[in-house]
Amino acid sequence: MVKKQVLVGSSMGERPIAMLVQTASRFSSSLHLQMDNKNVNLKSIMGVISIGALGGHEVVITAEGKDEAEACDSIVEFLE
Repeated sequence: MVKKQVLVGSSMGERPIAMLVQTASRFSSSLHLQMDNKNVNLKSIMGVISIGALGGHEVVITAEGKDEAEACDSIVEFLE
């Protein structure tokens, strides 16, 4: 399992959540985002929408699976 903490950049507000979900869906690993006390599946658009605005918040990304390192790095890069 790979776990990384990241401060979401303010530009995330300009990027559609659908692009974040599409990025996560490219990987076979399970990907989750935790913010405050919420933990959502990054491959679920409804889950990500339920978390609210991400820009400027600190989140934890967790990846588990065959391509976990690459998956986590891609999500972190997307969010920064």
